[in-house]
Amino acid sequence: METNQLHRGRLIDHIQLVVSDLQASQDFYTAVLAVLEIPIIGTSDDFFWADELVVSSAGSPAALGVLTGRCHLAFQARDQAMVEAFHRAALAHGGRDNGPPGERPYHPGYYAAFVLDPDGNNIEAVYHGEARRSAPSVVIDF
Repeated sequence: METNQLHRGRLIDHIQLVVSDLQASQDFYTAVLAVLEIPIIGTSDDFFWADELVVSSAGSPAALGVLTGRCHLAFQARDQAMVEAFHRAALAHGGRDNGPPGERPYHPGYYAAFVLDPDGNNIEAVYHGEARRSAPSVVIDF
């Protein structure tokens, strides 16, 4: 029997979104990330970043002039109130509703809201409920 380790926590090192209107995206992400308590760390003329998320214009050297396709990004929220604040901030800063705050059938306690960012990416804030908040790494025998 083979033993594999599954890790909880950081899976992705970073993600880059290449957008059509950098200022509109910066306004949107600054607002929604603020309610999730994730600060914008830095900005330049053709990109900005927050933690593992980099958002750049098509003119950025790393973008090679190509916009990214439609993506789904899900940000973790501390509680249901944070999910609701995310949804309100997104709608007030150029986002479009893609699913109001509420329970989803993915697992018990899955509370999320979905919005489309200025480029049509499906952006989610999710609270997994108390039962899943501190789940440790697990070892599974196959």
